[in-house]
Amino acid sequence: MKLAVVGGGSTYTPELIDGFARLRDTLPIEELVLVDPALDRLELIGGLARRIFAKQGHPGRVTTTDDLDAGVEGADAVLLQLRVGGQAARNEDETWPLECGCVGQETTGAGGLAKALRTVPVVLDIAERVRRANPDAWIIDFTNPVGIVTRALLQAGHKAVGLCNVAIGFQRKFAGMLGVTPADVHLDHVGLNHLTWETGVRLGGPGGENVLPKLLAEHGDTLADTLRLPRDILDRLGVVPSYYLRYFYAHDEVVRELGTKPSRAAEVAEMERELLKMYGDPELDEKPALLAKRGGAYYSEAAVDLAASLLGGGGSRYQVVNTYNRGTLPFLPDDAVIEVQASVGHAGATPLPVAPVDPLYAGLMANVTAYEDLALEAALRGGRERVFRALLAHPLVGQYAYAEGLTDRLIAHNREHLAWA
Repeated sequence: MKLAVVGGGSTYTPELIDGFARLRDTLPIEELVLVDPALDRLELIGGLARRIFAKQGHPGRVTTTDDLDAGVEGADAVLLQLRVGGQAARNEDETWPLECGCVGQETTGAGGLAKALRTVPVVLDIAERVRRANPDAWIIDFTNPVGIVTRALLQAGHKAVGLCNVAIGFQRKFAGMLGVTPADVHLDHVGLNHLTWETGVRLGGPGGENVLPKLLAEHGDTLADTLRLPRDILDRLGVVPSYYLRYFYAHDEVVRELGTKPSRAAEVAEMERELLKMYGDPELDEKPALLAKRGGAYYSEAAVDLAASLLGGGGSRYQVVNTYNRGTLPFLPDDAVIEVQASVGHAGATPLPVAPVDPLYAGLMANVTAYEDLALEAALRGGRERVFRALLAHPLVGQYAYAEGLTDRLIAHNREHLAWA
């Protein structure tokens, strides 16, 4: 089995490598190719990857290349984890929206739209080259904004599934609180990528006992602290929202906070400098502890599980993924991309039935889905007016004066990445 990781020069990659090494019985990789145009980073990370494989006794071969076509040739699956514009572009996504009094964040709001506009054309070009090299290869997208990028891939006819680590993080957290194994925990996870709610936590599978009320009663303070939301809000909602919901539920508070400290991108850039120094140490043969602060917790386990299931291996039958709605949530179009529990196998992902969704959450999902429609249209076709319409539709923007100011700033800060600009 051959896997290719596009964006293999990311500082995330050793997390992925560690998962591949530990879970080799689930996903028996013969060749792992790391693909990245940044050869200096790729050399460091490729060397560490080989040392991790060797230490853990993995028999697979790790190769590196800056040649995308060669890297994906013959791959059974291609994992996308790229960041167009790097941390410098992310830093801008997180700062210029604040000038208009709006949240600056890399996956939602105006910053998330900027990332989508930069990313979708690049991902579609990569996917076309993958299809030419091997039309049977699965594409697993971890590139943000996952929902919009996955929808672009599916609309273009690619064999693609989107992946996020939010659900697996909650699964691990809840399992620890309940004193059970993660495999015992099944989430009633519903929403769009980075706009999700845990409406049930079941023991043993989809039809198991719902212990979410017990979790909220006994661990509500811990969960509230983790999400940085008031305990009272969790009790009143009766669900556990993704931490990304804080941008919606406490927008003005978040904007004030973001204006008083360095951007997350600046923090990550400093972390990356330290990590790359560590990766260059020829004695290092495991992922360093600092990597846990970089983000992406349990990403490797989710990726291994998904790839194994898609390729007919030993992955879990039920997994939270991003895929077409196809009637699962009747208030959304069939071609909306939703993030829910699905049955995953060689033929792809089929969403499990979802209980009727509270209008409090359904309304926000419908609003953000409409924004994603317009965002994808802007990413595919370009144009200032399409950017403005997408921003005006986003619930974190909404007002025309904000949308006008944000449109001008988005184009000015991303001109080099927008062919139409």
